[in-house]
Amino acid sequence: MANLYEYKDSNIRKTWLLFTFFLIFIIALGFIISRAMGTNAVLIVAVVFSSSMSIISYWYSDKIVLRLAGAREIKKQDAPELYRIIENLSITAGLPTPKVFIIQDAAPNAFATGRDAEHAVVAVTTGLLDVLEKPELEGVIGHELSHIGNRDMLISTVVVVLVGFVALLSDFFLRSLWFRGFGGRSDRSQVGGIFLLIGIILAILSPLIATLIQLAISRRREFLADTSSALLTRYPEGLISALRKIDRSPHQLRRASSATAHMYIANPFKGGDALHGLHKLFLTHPPVEERVKSLQGLKI
Repeated sequence: MANLYEYKDSNIRKTWLLFTFFLIFIIALGFIISRAMGTNAVLIVAVVFSSSMSIISYWYSDKIVLRLAGAREIKKQDAPELYRIIENLSITAGLPTPKVFIIQDAAPNAFATGRDAEHAVVAVTTGLLDVLEKPELEGVIGHELSHIGNRDMLISTVVVVLVGFVALLSDFFLRSLWFRGFGGRSDRSQVGGIFLLIGIILAILSPLIATLIQLAISRRREFLADTSSALLTRYPEGLISALRKIDRSPHQLRRASSATAHMYIANPFKGGDALHGLHKLFLTHPPVEERVKSLQGLKI
């Protein structure tokens, strides 16, 4: 049975391994497409564009997400117990106390966002406050603070931009072939033809592959945040009970969006009980029972 620190280190290694593979995949895709098209100009423009979008997303993603979720900022007097839990756990985690937002929604859920620990936000739904006891709420808040401490918002933003970059590059390549004709240049060599064929195959499959890697990273970060929460609260049973209550809730988040689903502590969509085989590859979160089993296997 792994202890908390060993499990946390293992999750960090797996996340960065996936992230490194993602970057290598994108570089290889860019190289093959540039060789197939016989020019590096497209790759340079795409890299500049994706870098610009990454910077914009990094600075303004929190405001966009909060607006999409319909969250409003509250003060300590509005929810004193929630504030005390966040303040105490922030001190324990060595983090600045984040701003607190409330979402008027019966579905129990929560998320954290912000470009760094100094500009972080924790948002919870009214449904979460209604159904959870204090130890359960501490487990959820510990999970969200762990996302902040582990810099998951930065990783999530970069990965989303990289996925968008892959889709953009693949789409541009396929459209350019359509307009130019698949024959391309008259002096195309056999090697160039091979790169063209590989480029077409990768351009078709790359958006799917990139999305699967993104979802795998998202699921791995959820396991890491669960483990970090147990380490922070020293009471994994609180988070286990909270996850089960959230999973059993009949309410779906009214303003649920596929663009922000990965940010919540649990999948905001309902109706996905039969999770087997390939279906699991397309989930933003690990199945709750897998998360519970992982937490139950920790040694404190």
